[in-house]
Amino acid sequence: MPNQKEPLILSIETATRAGSVALARGINLLDAASGDPVASHSTDLIQTVAGVLQRAGAKLSDVDLFGVAVGPGSFTGLRIGLATIKSFAMCSGGSCAGISTLAAIAHAAGTSKTTVSLLPAGRGELFAQMFSVDDGQVRELDTAAHLSPAAIFEKYGTAQGIRWAGDGAHQQSEGLRDWARARHLSLKGPDESDAETGEWSLAPATDTLAVSVAALALNAYRRGDTVSPNDLRAVYVRASDAEINEKWQREK
Repeated sequence: MPNQKEPLILSIETATRAGSVALARGINLLDAASGDPVASHSTDLIQTVAGVLQRAGAKLSDVDLFGVAVGPGSFTGLRIGLATIKSFAMCSGGSCAGISTLAAIAHAAGTSKTTVSLLPAGRGELFAQMFSVDDGQVRELDTAAHLSPAAIFEKYGTAQGIRWAGDGAHQQSEGLRDWARARHLSLKGPDESDAETGEWSLAPATDTLAVSVAALALNAYRRGDTVSPNDLRAVYVRASDAEINEKWQREK
């Protein structure tokens, strides 16, 4: 394979409904595939990984770095993705990089001074976080939160030049347009926004978020921020429904 000095990176994203897998040699994407949005990740994830490796002419033992989306996102999906990556890394001896799902969404949306990543969190609510993205580097501008659509507008509605990104943004696109109109703006496409005039834009959807997970894992690798598989932890942001129900029962 070319660029042998760069790490071979296998990345998995199971935080979203379909999920995806990617294989990259450094910055060069070798292959990527999305999962089945109507199937459990436990059903097709290994098959998707095997297909990506086979098409790229690689073996699991060739992988130097394993990237994984650690959340927020689907509780079950995150657990499956983390367990799979930990098993792979323990078998091959590769290092790991845990990547924020919301940071990966911002990266996939491209360069922007102000990107708000939105991911459905169930019950009509969303995971949200603001980032800036420049030259493939993603910088947090606040912390991840679990909010209602109304709370998101209250929090971000006065910000200028927002690029809204992620499945949650597309789910809430009509609301975003209404919010923009209330500020005498329009919700434009990704190449039409103008931060100087405060215009908002909606980033295109992506079904291979694992590509951005791989890119951010490479950034972590170059910074020396990789971890052992045992140190990977999910970032849920909110309590699970079971935990919420248990707390409610205790407080009755």
